[in-house]
Amino acid sequence: MNGEETFTIESFYKFVAERKIMAARCTRCGRLHLPPRPLCDNCYSTSFEWIELSRKGKLVAFTVIHIAPSQFQHMVPYAVGIVQLQNGLRLPGIISGVSTDKLRIGLEVTFDFQACNGKETWPKWPRYCFKPA
Repeated sequence: MNGEETFTIESFYKFVAERKIMAARCTRCGRLHLPPRPLCDNCYSTSFEWIELSRKGKLVAFTVIHIAPSQFQHMVPYAVGIVQLQNGLRLPGIISGVSTDKLRIGLEVTFDFQACNGKETWPKWPRYCFKPA
């Protein structure tokens, strides 16, 4: 992102457009923040740096969605879960590329991006998802 040093959600989505998953790391205490924020919730520092996150993790929780918002109706049933990345950060996301009956806690997954297919009115940027490793 050419040295962009603002730690805002808009900056985060610029990275998403480049197919990068970035977090803001507090330069004082090392805590990772995603989404980025202007103040560290651990040490109250305002000093951050962008770091690219690992694309590998493990599924720590999930649920299967049968009744979805209108922009996701075409995907029903689909799974969403929480994945713990190798650096310890936990992210929620859609789990794709696997039948919902094959999901299990501890499943190794990788971070990926899905282009919006035109049926959704939101989001317009590529959304991230997790797929079996």
